[in-house]
Amino acid sequence: MKLYRPSEEEVTLPLVEGVKCGFPSPAEDFSGMRLNITEEIVKNPAATFYARVSGNSMINDGIGDGDILVVDKSVDPYDGCIAICYLDGEFTLKRVEKMKECIMLVPGNKKFKPIQVNDQNHFVIWGVVRYVIRKL
Repeated sequence: MKLYRPSEEEVTLPLVEGVKCGFPSPAEDFSGMRLNITEEIVKNPAATFYARVSGNSMINDGIGDGDILVVDKSVDPYDGCIAICYLDGEFTLKRVEKMKECIMLVPGNKKFKPIQVNDQNHFVIWGVVRYVIRKL
């Protein structure tokens, strides 16, 4: 997994709002509004990173190989969140489930087994995934 800092360069693009999924209306034109996507998805620039996914252990959670994650280290981890975790010297992307006696790192792909985290592991929830960016 590769980690990147968001660029501080401001880029705004035209915004078309209210895109209908039904029959298109030729009467609706572009409103002239613009959107800075970084401003929209990066709430805390000092604590936000992008990460490029390698592998398919989270494919059933809608995260696949090559996707880009927007990860916010300032968000408090919560039960069921998808997070980048640092476990015994390596980064891994998993769903975090808090159990009575331990934490389980659950993959979104049945081909992979959950990982039980206990006191013997060096473990940190590094950051919570806020957005997934994918090429269609």
